[in-house]
Amino acid sequence: MHNKCTLKKTHPIISYLSNILLAGILLPIGILLTGCKGSLSKDNHPAREIIVGLQPFENISQQDVADVYGALIKIYPSVKTNKSIKFPDGAWYVPRSRYCADSLIKYLSNETPASQITIGLTNKDISTAKASNADWGVMGLGYCPGNACVVSTYRLSGKDIYSQLYKLCLHEWGHTLGLSHCAVSTCFMMDVEGKNPFNEETGFCNNCKERMIEKGWHRN
Repeated sequence: MHNKCTLKKTHPIISYLSNILLAGILLPIGILLTGCKGSLSKDNHPAREIIVGLQPFENISQQDVADVYGALIKIYPSVKTNKSIKFPDGAWYVPRSRYCADSLIKYLSNETPASQITIGLTNKDISTAKASNADWGVMGLGYCPGNACVVSTYRLSGKDIYSQLYKLCLHEWGHTLGLSHCAVSTCFMMDVEGKNPFNEETGFCNNCKERMIEKGWHRN
């Protein structure tokens, strides 16, 4: 078990939703409620089609998994859902009774085949290190760039949690492709800064959209 949830110095993300994407195409870490595990190396993702694997952890609602899959497959052709798995040994952060997101994405990264990105899905609280805070609760975390990220429904709130989870998955997915946080307030890649702005986000801004396409993003 982890005594401390730490960051490493070098690091390995429906018509209503369809309309959002048509208007802007298409959410991990500045680190606040979403984050991106930065890397000192250059983005190594070639511009080819990438398979996106949804990896549910135990106890998350199968309906949540099905809803996210249904939304993603409408806008990206290569999405699959894996069978639910248990949390990896050592991921539980005892002092705060929640899971260390760093441990989860490391585990997912090691289990992810080449030419694939894995999005872990959980309903449990997750955390990472942020500046002097060794254990900061987050909605999601992903390598930036890399092949794995994790999102949690635990901190989502409001009437449209389904839409928020969808946008959160896209935010973390963007990080795995090397996108950093965006200053455009309506962009899916904006830094949430400890808040929940998902209802104000309308899609990827033009700049982030172009970068996604360069990294192999192909819409249906």
